[in-house]
Amino acid sequence: MTLSISRRHATALLLALPATRLAFAQDNWPSRPIKLVVPYPPGGNSDNLGRIVAERVAAQLNATIIVDNKPGGTTQIGTELVARAAPDGYTLLLGAITAFTVLPHLRKKLPFDPKRSFEPLGAIADYVAVAAARKDLGVATLADLVRVAKANPGKLTYGSAGLSSFGHIAGEIIKRDAGIDMLHVPFKGSADAAAALTGGQIDFLIDGTTVQLAKGARAVALFAFSDKRHPELPNVPSLPETGLQVKRPTGASWGLFAPAGTPKAIADKLEKALERALAEPDTQARMQRISAMPAWGSPAELMRGVDNDFRFYGELLPAIGLNAED
Repeated sequence: MTLSISRRHATALLLALPATRLAFAQDNWPSRPIKLVVPYPPGGNSDNLGRIVAERVAAQLNATIIVDNKPGGTTQIGTELVARAAPDGYTLLLGAITAFTVLPHLRKKLPFDPKRSFEPLGAIADYVAVAAARKDLGVATLADLVRVAKANPGKLTYGSAGLSSFGHIAGEIIKRDAGIDMLHVPFKGSADAAAALTGGQIDFLIDGTTVQLAKGARAVALFAFSDKRHPELPNVPSLPETGLQVKRPTGASWGLFAPAGTPKAIADKLEKALERALAEPDTQARMQRISAMPAWGSPAELMRGVDNDFRFYGELLPAIGLNAED
């Protein structure tokens, strides 16, 4: 018997092939290693967090996730790379929320749309940075720092992981609300800023890396830049406990993102894997040690936090002298 297929039926079969191939790719995902882009250099808190997330989400998926550090442009370079990647589930972003809430206010043109270029997969953690001073500065509290700074206007220096980074903005908030003047010194990442603090090149730093410095008696912790004390430094006061009342962002500090257009089936798998990974007690303990307080939130909750913090920074940044670049 001879099987005959009309031209119309043959065309229909050919048109169906891409959809069939796509469905197979989704069902078979992940069939190769996944890349997690971390828009920071190695060695800092965000890099350490990215490696924990990569390891534990990979375990949930029975897959391989490779961390790819792409620092630069205050997270812009790595964030843009993911925005332009194929939406196939094989390129993910450890998203610094400041890329979605701060950069849009500081860059007149961004090579990605913070709301349309990404598929949110879930909130990861809140950042509890600790303010610390170099050992020989002679201060033990925020009140001491304010006293020294007022006696030496413009002479104290504070470092950060880079221009417009969390530490930079936090330092400017302290300057404004405590009525002091300090000189900002930006570095290429948290690890470099921490090394500068212990080496005596800067006087003050608000960062997560200061926790281990304080525990090792290599710096003096003054306060946690948070409403709560840092669990690794229970004797160090929170910011409200110092008597200085400031407004801070309230959304998650990090989230997991994929390029816009990632198939829903893959995004759902990633969301569930992240939620399960963040529920693991060992994962939570490891994250807390690097100042990342686990804070799982659904994609919708993540984006509500982004929207709230976007409005917060829209008011704050001009008030502390950070305006859009030309």
